[in-house]
Amino acid sequence: MASNGKKKTTMAKIMRENRMRERRADKQAKKEARKLAAESEPVASSEAPVAEER
Repeated sequence: MASNGKKKTTMAKIMRENRMRERRADKQAKKEARKLAAESEPVASSEAPVAEER
């Protein structure tokens, strides 16, 4: 079973795949940042009225 030395993937395809991986990573990072912001926001807003009432 000899291996075929010919490259089966073009550079264009490799570059497209790399861009897609980067976009997915960026999208996931944004999603996590939004989730963290949403979790921390209600805590800050719930503390603010308590301070005003005093």
